[in-house]
Amino acid sequence: MKKIFLLPILLLTVFSCSSDSSSTPNPVEEAMYFPPNDGSTTWETKTIATLGWNQSAVQPLLDYLELKHSKSFIILVNGRMVMENYFNGHSATTPWYWASAGKTLTSTMTGIAQQDGLLNINDKVSDYIGTDWTNETLAQENLITCKNLLSMTSGIDDYVNGVYSDDVTPSSLNYKADAGTRWAYSNVYVKLQDVIANAAGQTWSTYFNTKLRDKLGMTGSWIQSGNNTIYWSTTRSMARFGLMALNKGKWNGTQVVNEAYFTQATTTSQNINLSYGYLWWLNGKASYHLPQTQVQFNGSLIATAPSDMFMALGKNDQKIYVIPSKKMVVIRMGDAADSENLALSDFDETLWTKIAALYQ
Repeated sequence: MKKIFLLPILLLTVFSCSSDSSSTPNPVEEAMYFPPNDGSTTWETKTIATLGWNQSAVQPLLDYLELKHSKSFIILVNGRMVMENYFNGHSATTPWYWASAGKTLTSTMTGIAQQDGLLNINDKVSDYIGTDWTNETLAQENLITCKNLLSMTSGIDDYVNGVYSDDVTPSSLNYKADAGTRWAYSNVYVKLQDVIANAAGQTWSTYFNTKLRDKLGMTGSWIQSGNNTIYWSTTRSMARFGLMALNKGKWNGTQVVNEAYFTQATTTSQNINLSYGYLWWLNGKASYHLPQTQVQFNGSLIATAPSDMFMALGKNDQKIYVIPSKKMVVIRMGDAADSENLALSDFDETLWTKIAALYQ
């Protein structure tokens, strides 16, 4: 049975079409809210009714989320909590993994390290971690910049012996194409964490906690899982990061990562996969590529979602959706909605049909 933390609904008096529309606040014009960083559970709320949304669309959305193995779901508008729902024994204090949605944490930390003067994303990776970090020739390796890792254009083969690989030991990082000429979704981006740690003279976790996690009032930690280090946190911590992203790197008046970098990170980063920035996925572009394939697909990643949306997407349908035009952040954590997947699935299309029914 699902636990539902649906905010209380205020009953509205029904007005004629000619009545004063000021009774329903415009969420775009309302001041942005940031929850306090004091460890409290305080978070301002907004009701479905006061937004003028469709209450009858709430239960179909919740039913679908539960059916599709969700553990948690949050909607923020202007930073205020509109829906907060937990399913299948999960709770507000239970941590869950971000999977590849956490790539956007690494992207953000790269921007922070650059603004701290520790690195330049246009420098080659070997400037920071030394040579022979791949199985390529020195000339091939020296073509790979930090920006190539951010944009998934390292040219390193995403397959090893015909099998998709997330191994980042040097023997598994083999040449496939010159850096910048091929887009391939690959775990090699994680080398940016080594770049940042070496440049900062600190462990990755220490620098991350000081420069990002603690500034946003997040909780959570990096946990080793096979060849990956995965971030685990509560759903509210993921929502805090999404709220910073909505505000282009700013948190409650403090610019955590500079806006110019964050704008670059959430804009097409190369001309191969138009729907990819710096480890962020981008909606509304003319075409896209997906993990484990070189096929180009025409159209928007999620046709049922707003075209200005950008996303952090992780294995088994971990989601941060950020929609600037609606001042909105949507979070979903859980098990795979259907079959196991690295980022996108048919779940996104149907989920957004049901989310859009709230406000259309």
